[in-house]
Amino acid sequence: MKVLKKIETFVKGFIILNLLWYIFSMVMDSRIVPKPHEIYMYIPKLFEQDFYMHISASLYRVLIGLLISFLIGSTIGLLMGYYKNINKLLNPLIYFTYPIPKTALLPVVMTIYGLGDGSKITLIVLITVFQVIVSVRDAVSNILSENYNPLISLGATKLQLFRHVTIPAILPEILTNIRLSIGTAFSVLFFAEAYGTNAGVGYFIQDAWTRINYIEMYSGIVILSFLGLILFILVDFIESIVCRWKVKI
Repeated sequence: MKVLKKIETFVKGFIILNLLWYIFSMVMDSRIVPKPHEIYMYIPKLFEQDFYMHISASLYRVLIGLLISFLIGSTIGLLMGYYKNINKLLNPLIYFTYPIPKTALLPVVMTIYGLGDGSKITLIVLITVFQVIVSVRDAVSNILSENYNPLISLGATKLQLFRHVTIPAILPEILTNIRLSIGTAFSVLFFAEAYGTNAGVGYFIQDAWTRINYIEMYSGIVILSFLGLILFILVDFIESIVCRWKVKI
């Protein structure tokens, strides 16, 4: 039933979005805003032109960036949540650097890591890692001490407390944050792929824009959106497996 409900929600959203798109294109009545069916009919042609190269390049950068961000952010967040001294030490730094627009650091990142994948992955990590740190730290801090007491009374070790109490308590927050980070990562990727690369969906979109090929430009935007949606659904699916106890609203 949950799967059917999610499919129904997806279909409704897809229909509403395309209706609004179609109405907007009718109002504009310009080649700048083509109709949805023109884009969907053109997309298959892209895959006859090795478009998979752009998809694989973008997915590689996003997935590696999110993985590094998750590993670093979760580790720092857990340490800050568990140990007050570490939180006191790092919290001012997190508080000060969190609001800084990390995209402004792109020239610095590209100077250090070059024009390849390293600079793009680093930029994704810089922007998403702070979200993970804050969410994990807050999730750990919000765990009531009473939740640990039953296992402590049974002689549980710290590792067992971490496995049976901490992980179940913070896992939903981590997965929710990953979903949010996916959208952020693709937004950053679109910006970062404008420089020093000839592969990636973001590069493809901006290249089509400079060539005033609006059909290709919108096709790239739709594909990039679907990539983000697929990863979002994948995380949602993982959550339904590892967080079966969580009540869905």
